Amino acid sequence: MKNKPDDLISILEQKETFYPFMRSGKCRFGVPNTAELNEFMELIKAILFPGYFSRQTIEADTFGNYLKVNLLNMQTILTSIIHKGYCFDCENDEKSCAHTVTESAGMSERFIETLPLIKELLISDIEATFLGDPASKSHGEVILCYPVIQAMIHYRVAHQLYKSGVPIVPRMITEMAHSLTGIDIHPGAEIGKNFTIDHGTGVVIGETCVIGNNVKLYQGVTLGAKSFPLDDNGNPIKGIARHPIVGNNVIIYANATILGRIRIGENAVIGGNTWVTRDVPANEKVLL
Repeated sequence: MKNKPDDLISILEQKETFYPFMRSGKCRFGVPNTAELNEFMELIKAILFPGYFSRQTIEADTFGNYLKVNLLNMQTILTSIIHKGYCFDCENDEKSCAHTVTESAGMSERFIETLPLIKELLISDIEATFLGDPASKSHGEVILCYPVIQAMIHYRVAHQLYKSGVPIVPRMITEMAHSLTGIDIHPGAEIGKNFTIDHGTGVVIGETCVIGNNVKLYQGVTLGAKSFPLDDNGNPIKGIARHPIVGNNVIIYANATILGRIRIGENAVIGGNTWVTRDVPANEKVLL
């Protein structure tokens, strides 16, 4: 080894080599971790789709207790995750963590109240996927095998947390799905009911994208940003609407790229491998 251990430590401990890429440890609760997030998502799936993702045998006479136990376990884990998310955010701003465990528990309870809505939307996504693919044999096959459903479970959950203002956690949840499926959906995107993606790999849906009802995408579709206005220092201005608005009943075929805050009108069809940077009227077909 060319450098002695003490020499390496001397180099590595220099503040300019790690700041802000090292956690300072100000908050004893740490940061959200993937083990907790994985456990949380497994409980979500077990609650929303009993028998598909749970290890227990589901019996009619014990189903209520099954749901109660899983809901309580899920709430406990989510409360911890939300609290760590807020502590992470406060530490970024060099503030003391202002959100207590009690406040995080309240947010966790409010999230649980959205589970019926999440389930309703996911069932519509499953139905759209099943009806839209002649190769699918059953709804159960769609739930277990189709990457879009894994991605949408993560997205629908993350989106509710995102709307509640929970820091970092929603993005971590959707990035878990990105790693699993190759489908990249930002939790800030607005997606209507009966949404599906055929195959799925390589799809990108940006933070400020708005998608209506009954929309179908194919693999490789990008709903992205075209360019970024810059501030006085030459850095991109964050938080502005910069992604497409897609109307109801739109189909976008494989590897289409749609960029900027443009509108794709209802019932439009965007052909494969197209490059779209202008508004598309309702009922129009865009082909190469």
